[in-house]
Amino acid sequence: MANKDKRIALAYYRTSSATNVGDDKGSLDRQRDAVQEYAAAKGLEIASEHYDAAVSGADPIDVRNGFSALLTASSELSEPCVILVENATRFSRDLAVQLAGHALLQDRGIELVPVDAPTFFTDPSPTAEFVRNILGAASQFEKAQLVEKLRHGRMVKRQKTGRCEGRKPVPEDVKELARKLNRARPKGGKRSLREIAKELAVAGWLSANGMPYNPNSVRQMLM
Repeated sequence: MANKDKRIALAYYRTSSATNVGDDKGSLDRQRDAVQEYAAAKGLEIASEHYDAAVSGADPIDVRNGFSALLTASSELSEPCVILVENATRFSRDLAVQLAGHALLQDRGIELVPVDAPTFFTDPSPTAEFVRNILGAASQFEKAQLVEKLRHGRMVKRQKTGRCEGRKPVPEDVKELARKLNRARPKGGKRSLREIAKELAVAGWLSANGMPYNPNSVRQMLM
């Protein structure tokens, strides 16, 4: 039950890259620690936490599943709440999305607080507005540079190896065994694709995710 003496807050976390998602990664824990420390210092009660994993900071806030759930939770509260984020870039790296999203929250009477700079969105002075725009644009530029760097890296790798991303190719030994199993006719007729996948698993051949190959993958092996 919420403490009536404390103002209610909702926590929002976002990780843009899938490589930073998981229990062994530090992004979510770092964000949570910063937000909880701020809430405790300011006497805020965090009613719920909402997380968008592997979601781009350029995506509008109302199309993100985690933030949409946060907006729903805020509408069910009996009083205006505070949304806490680690910093402004966790809300959005895109300047246009950042400004439009903040305006949407203002219209709903919701305060947005980056805990590393609590007045980032609320200081009305021309200097503060200028700084917000500069920092937002700088973050957007930094993201664009990173995307270009990754794109270049993929291109170089593709030139060297003939591939760069996507699923790893199926080993030739697996394909050969799949074809043998397809040709062999056990009692009862020809093996199905699912049965071949099961036999591959028994032989110790599994897909990249550690599971038996699916029938479509087996079909590709037989082509």
